[in-house]
Amino acid sequence: MGGPDATDPVTTRERILHAVLRVIGTEGVAGVTNRRVAREAEVSLGSITYHFATQHELLREAMVLFVAEETARLGGIAEQHLGTPVSLERAAAMVQQVAVDTRFGHEQIAPLELYIQAGRDPGLRDAAAECFAAYDRIAVTVLRGLGLPDPERLAGPVVALIAGLQLRRLATGSTGPTSIADAVTMLVRG
Repeated sequence: MGGPDATDPVTTRERILHAVLRVIGTEGVAGVTNRRVAREAEVSLGSITYHFATQHELLREAMVLFVAEETARLGGIAEQHLGTPVSLERAAAMVQQVAVDTRFGHEQIAPLELYIQAGRDPGLRDAAAECFAAYDRIAVTVLRGLGLPDPERLAGPVVALIAGLQLRRLATGSTGPTSIADAVTMLVRG
C-alpha cells in the first residue's frame, strides 16, 4: 500500500492522516495508537512508522491536513461570492449557512480535540497557529471584499466568534439565542 493508484488519488499518507482524524473524533487523542490508526486506515503497521517518525508529527500533520482541506473548501465558497457586491447582512447569512451546513462528523470534531491538545503540548502549538492563521486569511478576504476598514484587525475576533459558536452548537445542538449571522453582523458593526 505504498501510494496512490490510478483509481485512487488519495495517498497512503493522506489515508493515515484521515484515519487519525477519525480516531481522534471518536476516541480522543489518547485513542491514537499506531495499531488503531493502521486498522482504521487499512494500511500495514509499518506504513505508520514509515510515514511518521513520531506521534507529534502524526498529530501535527493530521491537524494541518484538515485545515488545508477545510480552508480550501471555505476559500472556494468565499471566492464564488467576492466577484459581486454583497451586503454585510448577506455575507453574514452566507457564513451562517456554511456553518449550519458543516456537519460534525468525526473528522470535524478531531481538530477541536487537537486544539485543546496543543494547549497541553507545546509541540502542537505551531500547527494550531498555522490553522488559525489560515482561518484568519479567509476572514480577511471576505472582510476586504465587503470593503470594511482594517480587515486584518477584525479577522481574529470574527474567527473566534464563529469558532466559539460552532463549539457551542457542537456541545449543545444550538448556537443559543443569537444566530451566527446576527453575531457576526453585531461584531463587525461594533
